[in-house]
This record gives sequence, C-alpha cells and structure tokens, in this order.
Amino acid sequence: MNQDWTQFLLSQHAIFTQDQRIDFDSEMPQGGKRIYPVPQLAVLKASGNDAAKLLQGQMTCNVNDVTEHRSSLGAFCNPKGRAIATFLLIKRGGDFLLVLPAVLLPSIKERLQKYILRSDVRITDGSEAFCLIGLLEEDEPKEDFGPLFATRQGKAVSVNLSSGQNRSLIIAEAEHAADFWTDRVQRENFRPSGSEQWRFLDLVAGLPWLSTATSEEFVPQMLNLDKLGGISFNKGCYTGQEIVARTHYLGKVKRSLFLAEADTADAPAPNAALVDHAADSAQSAGNVLAAAVEGGLCTMQIVLQLADDQDRHAYDLALKDRPELKLRLIPFQS
Repeated sequence: MNQDWTQFLLSQHAIFTQDQRIDFDSEMPQGGKRIYPVPQLAVLKASGNDAAKLLQGQMTCNVNDVTEHRSSLGAFCNPKGRAIATFLLIKRGGDFLLVLPAVLLPSIKERLQKYILRSDVRITDGSEAFCLIGLLEEDEPKEDFGPLFATRQGKAVSVNLSSGQNRSLIIAEAEHAADFWTDRVQRENFRPSGSEQWRFLDLVAGLPWLSTATSEEFVPQMLNLDKLGGISFNKGCYTGQEIVARTHYLGKVKRSLFLAEADTADAPAPNAALVDHAADSAQSAGNVLAAAVEGGLCTMQIVLQLADDQDRHAYDLALKDRPELKLRLIPFQS
C-alpha cells in the first residue's frame, strides 16, 4: 500500500491491524453514506500495444467487450479450468487495470510475465500507484448486481457494483486519493468506515474473491462467475477454456456458490469443509469460500455440492470440524 496514503489514513484516525484490516477509532452510527479504504484488494496494470491480446488468451471474460465505460468480472484459470484468481477488469486509456486480491497479485503478475515473450506488454504492480476506495450511498443496497458501468470521477475511475449505483469501487491515483477522500467526507458527508465492513458487503453481494487457500480449487461456474457476466463462451481460446466450456455445454456444474450464516463470532478458515447431515455426513458437502463476522453472526460464501433432487433435498449443513455449528442458507444481496 502506498505510504503517503497510509499516512493520510492515519491522520484520519485509522487503525491498522496485523491482519491488514483498517478500522477507525470511533464507531459511527448505522445509516447514511459511507466511505471505506479497501486494502484487501490491489491493482495490477497491463499496458502496451499487445496487452489486450495477451489478456484475451488468459482470462475468462472477453477483453474486447471492456471499454472505458464498461468493466467486467473475470478469472484466470489453470489448464485444468480451476480459477487461480478472480478480478475486476477496467480499461483506462490504453491500459488495463485488474483489481484482484492483494495476496494473489504477485503470483498472477509472475504468471502473466511468462506469456509476454516478445510482445509489447508491460505488467506492473500498481499497489503503490493506485489506491482503492469503497463508496456506499445507502446502508442497505436493494438493487440486484448489475452491469459494471465505469465512469470518471475527477482523477479517479468509479465502477458501480450494483444496478442501483449505490455501491461503487473507486480506483484513484495515489497522489489524488487523499483529495478524493477529503472531498467526499467534507462536502458530501460520507462517513469513514472499516475495511472489514466493505469485505462483508462484497461477500453478501456474491463477489467471489479468492485467497491462497481457495486458489485453483473451483471451476469458475462453481463461483457463479457465469451468472455475474464474468465468462464469455464465444471469445475463443484461453488457458482452461476447454474445461470451462465443457462444463457449460454439458450442464455438469456439480457445485455452486451460496450464502449461509451461523451463530458464531469465530469465522471458519477459507476452504473449511462442510458436511450435510441430511445426506451422507461422511461425504464432503462443500467448502467455505470466505467468511465475515458482523455483530456476533458469521456470514459465509460456501461452494455447495448440488443435490441430485434439489426440490426434495433439505440441507442440514454444518462445518466438518465443528458439527454442532449449524449453517442456514440465505439469499444473496447486492
């Protein structure tokens, strides 16, 4: 993270924790407009005349559909069709910006470097050059996940994350991030809030951010990436495309992403195993993708094994290593 940005947030009474969360030293009342630092995500920049061609051969979404006004979710896959990382792709002038989990940025950068050969492409770690800021216009977003429209906001790029345009991710150049934050707080009455709350909003909206524990575990359809517009089935070849396409055309998606909650303040680790006591509890029913705790309640994204007869099957889910902790399926929000 950019050091000037860090110092600015400290001047705004931010508290940095060892697990890379950013909190603020006073609790704000619920409701109203919110502004969030987003340190859990980072920016990888691809530039050069051949950048679009290189990316097109490596990602599930169609790079040619991405413009300065329309972004896309997507994933990088290994040859077995398993998602290595999910990302948000933004076009900015002649460059492409990929917003992805900060912990996976180094491995994705190294992977893309291998495919450059003699192409006119530069892959740059943008962690120092760009700052990520979340904006929430209202406390309870009520619109469905919508098209990822991108707009310019002064020196920054804004990507809406809901069709009601009440939640946006801002990609700001480091030298302008503090001014953007100050303007929103002082002129528009946005209230600073912690980064974990933004992660929770991403989670309940169904954005499937991967971690080191869940990287290369799931085919993109298991993460609902097809439903979120992050897979093109007519763009041509890319690494892992054969498996992803076969899964789509044969209709053999055996697992899917769901939202669940449990009465605990102890969040399970990513990739923790699930069991279904209504079926064969000796068999794995799925895995936890991500989890967040709010007010003593743990909300989880889970990749769940689909039952052969979904209508008649009643899930009785629990964590494999904590069988007493029951999970309840709940609808996604955005």
